[in-house]
Amino acid sequence: MKAETGIEGLDELIGGGLPQGRVYLLNGSPGSGKTTFGMQYLTHGASFGAAGLYVTLMQNSEHIVADISTYSLNLPALLKMKKIFFADLGPEMEYGYMDELKEVITPKSDMNPYPVEGEPPSASTVFKKIAAHVAANDIKRVVVDPLSSIRSNQDECLEKMEMARFVRNLQALGCTTLLIDDHPTPVRVSSEHFAADGVILFHNPASDDEDRSLQIIKMRGVPHPISRQAFRFGEKGIEVLGRR
Repeated sequence: MKAETGIEGLDELIGGGLPQGRVYLLNGSPGSGKTTFGMQYLTHGASFGAAGLYVTLMQNSEHIVADISTYSLNLPALLKMKKIFFADLGPEMEYGYMDELKEVITPKSDMNPYPVEGEPPSASTVFKKIAAHVAANDIKRVVVDPLSSIRSNQDECLEKMEMARFVRNLQALGCTTLLIDDHPTPVRVSSEHFAADGVILFHNPASDDEDRSLQIIKMRGVPHPISRQAFRFGEKGIEVLGRR
């Protein structure tokens, strides 16, 4: 079974869509189209009854909705119908909190006058949130953005094991999942590139004469081109134009 992406011109390149129940990595620099791709994927599935979850670890979910609503993807209606859900796991503490707290702390207080926000969510924490949404809302499609927010600064071998464990647990959920990574390509090849069932790279143009493009580096079990495919942002989001 395939999960159609809803990206015009892409599904034809990968035999009708993404093999269901797998985990795929979208890799590219800021502004290259990854978030738009993820939301198109969710809205397309939701339009045909497959509920979707967008897990944001950095960007404000309200801003994502506002930006994507400029496209003809019916996002506001799908949100009202509870076909698309957001899990906002990004920073919560507002600036000014520490200043207000310092005003009520005496110099002799043993309290730390410079409290810090809680640790960033771990891969385990994020997975548990996803699993809870999947169980409660019958989620079929998931997007996690960005993956870099749950990478730890621990030993490289331990980090590889943790990220591989994260991917394998997501696969076990049975959802078709997109992991968005914001490392410019192809600077870093990480454990997720090996663990994921597919990898799509997004390239920003090097000059005004070039198009944005995406490149299907890996797609297990699916014949696919590896050449760059030019795309543009149209009325419904990303439209793949073909090899340039």
